[in-house]
Amino acid sequence: MSPIDGLRYGGLGFALAFVALPLYVTLPAYYAENFGTPLAALGLVLLLARGIDALADPLIGRLADRWLDGPAAPLLRRLALAAVVLAFSFVLLFFPVPRAGTALLIWCTVLLVCTYLAYSVLTVLHQAWGARLGGDALRQTRLNAWREGLALAGVLTASVLPALAGMGATAAALALGLLAGLWLLRRAPRAELVTGQQAALSVAWQTPGFRRLLAVFLLNGTAAAIPATLLLFFVRDRLQTPAAEPLFLASYFLAAAASLPLWLRLVARLGAARSWALGMLLAIAAFAWAALLGPGDWLGFLFVCLGSGFALGADLALPGAMLTRVIQQAGLAGRAEGAFFGWWNGANKLNLALAAGLALPLLQALGYTPGQRDATGLQALTLAYCLLPCLLKAAAAGLLYLLWIRPERKALPCLQHP
Repeated sequence: MSPIDGLRYGGLGFALAFVALPLYVTLPAYYAENFGTPLAALGLVLLLARGIDALADPLIGRLADRWLDGPAAPLLRRLALAAVVLAFSFVLLFFPVPRAGTALLIWCTVLLVCTYLAYSVLTVLHQAWGARLGGDALRQTRLNAWREGLALAGVLTASVLPALAGMGATAAALALGLLAGLWLLRRAPRAELVTGQQAALSVAWQTPGFRRLLAVFLLNGTAAAIPATLLLFFVRDRLQTPAAEPLFLASYFLAAAASLPLWLRLVARLGAARSWALGMLLAIAAFAWAALLGPGDWLGFLFVCLGSGFALGADLALPGAMLTRVIQQAGLAGRAEGAFFGWWNGANKLNLALAAGLALPLLQALGYTPGQRDATGLQALTLAYCLLPCLLKAAAAGLLYLLWIRPERKALPCLQHP
């Protein structure tokens, strides 16, 4: 794939990541601090909205396969409609009409569901489009790197724009990003249609490789979802350096973007699974130090962001490429990418739902309240933000070895001597 084709395909990733950061990182702190929404109530709202979205993703994946099998014009119209719903829902979510009480919670829930569903349609279609382009593990990793690299550019923009220009300018930039991404996608390469009956929605679960890979992806995703939900609370109350938030976010995602070429080289030498395992171990080594930081330790946390951001590149580029190979090896290329990525994205959002729905009420129960810096509450915040994700990430690395790397090693002699 040429750089021009990579840009045309990956361009939509900029806008999708641009909206993802405010939804998954900014929103909990935004509602807690601007409208006084209790953490327990906010966690319930996020759990409900993200749970609905996660359940819808497999059905969206089924539709994606059908739409990708059809002509380009109707497919692009559906993408454009989803983009319009996403842009308007985003604006209404961050500029609510009710400002407090039950009405605000209902408003937030409804708009979150609309935003998530539109985001899911765009994301699943975009990922399935790329998977249908096929290729070996290195080519798919390179394709994912284009999409995720441009996504990181969107995240970087979203990490600094709200602080510099406000949420109004952020919403306008999102709309422009969606428009540009769809215009580029119109010119992107598209796989040749494969004739044949469309695979059933349950085909992913009937594929052993998918079940094994999804188990690792779920555990690793939970390890990432918890600190994403709690990041702003940790920076503002534990480190007490809110002015450095854009620096932390920018350094984290810049390091991830800079790491993508290295992960591509490692995949060529070690394979995708071993490279992903190295990324997990690097994330643990970098992130564990955050538990030792206290008020004013912005420089130490900057190094944590750089190290864990470098490891993030593996999480972004490798699992999706591995999933595409699973689809190809199952003989389902060109027929079932949407179904696989629908379940895949639903599982990922279930991680995010559980992270918010469990972590926020648990923190409140343990005595943490945003803005109040008593020792007990801050200790609970530190344990939840720093140590729990490291334990989960270590478990994910172990599971990756047991379910994927070790079976590959056992099968290697058979492959060499048929």
